[in-house]
Amino acid sequence: MCCSHELKETAQPLTMVPAFMEHIKGMQFFDPHIHMTSRTTDDYQAMAAAGITAVIEPAFWLGQPRTGVDTFKDYFNSLIGWERFRSSQFGIKHYCTIGLNSKEANNEKLAEAVMEILPLFIYKEGVVGVGEIGFDDQTPAEEKYYRAQLELAKEAGLPVQIHTPHRDKKKGTTRSMDIAIEHGIDPKMVIVDHNNEETVKEVLDRGFWAAFTIYPFTKMGNERMVEVVKQYGSERIMINSAADWGISDPLAVPKTAALMHESGIDSNDIHLVTFRNAITAFAQSGQINEADFEMVKQIDQSLKFNGSTVLRGGQQPFRNAQSTIIS
Repeated sequence: MCCSHELKETAQPLTMVPAFMEHIKGMQFFDPHIHMTSRTTDDYQAMAAAGITAVIEPAFWLGQPRTGVDTFKDYFNSLIGWERFRSSQFGIKHYCTIGLNSKEANNEKLAEAVMEILPLFIYKEGVVGVGEIGFDDQTPAEEKYYRAQLELAKEAGLPVQIHTPHRDKKKGTTRSMDIAIEHGIDPKMVIVDHNNEETVKEVLDRGFWAAFTIYPFTKMGNERMVEVVKQYGSERIMINSAADWGISDPLAVPKTAALMHESGIDSNDIHLVTFRNAITAFAQSGQINEADFEMVKQIDQSLKFNGSTVLRGGQQPFRNAQSTIIS
């Protein structure tokens, strides 16, 4: 057959462990911004295998506008209920932040109704902050509800997770921090997310946490992230995947850790950026206990949540994701 010798040289066995895993053996990771509601159980298995021990899922826009407050209620309940359970079935501790996202803040009638129910959720177990909130198009309505939610966070003593806008990011990031300070929020209680090279210096200089999203094409690539850490170090810097229903990678955090290792970044800096700093920032909520990371690894997939299980029709717990056999 033509070119069969080339296939023998280049083909890799289907059971091969991804190369990046060699650089992160024994490491633990915390992804402080990932939308697991949009992801599959295969993602949970891959994340656990790569060392991700805990995640934070911010409330966000689902891709199309919601039409009533009850849809928000159901969504918030799923974040503190089913999704937390589903995550535990794969050995990953799940937390969330609750808030009215900036995009849907522009529907003021609906936004008012959502603001009324937020206090019913932000005090729930496992809610580690108010988020993700902030600016999208930087409209007056977005600012109005951003300010209102800052007051909720201050009253509850919770960290704030800020979504910085995709358009005119520097202006929106600066304005987000200005408003937080106006409301008397301590910068150490604020995680400013989706940073880039244009915003990071000001965020760090003003005492805020700087989070970076490793997301293909639209946010940060991990090669750029390596250079940021080389320039600014690891203090108050964290990374996340923000993996959602778009083209995104739920393994962005461990892959970036591997690239940092290859690039000669100190292992302590890698640990801070991919694990410890996120815990330090969000543990200010009083909701994070690292002992829970180990407890959740004691998986029992026979458990049910409101009568539901992650298993279907006699499925056996776990499967070998590397195997070609589906039985």
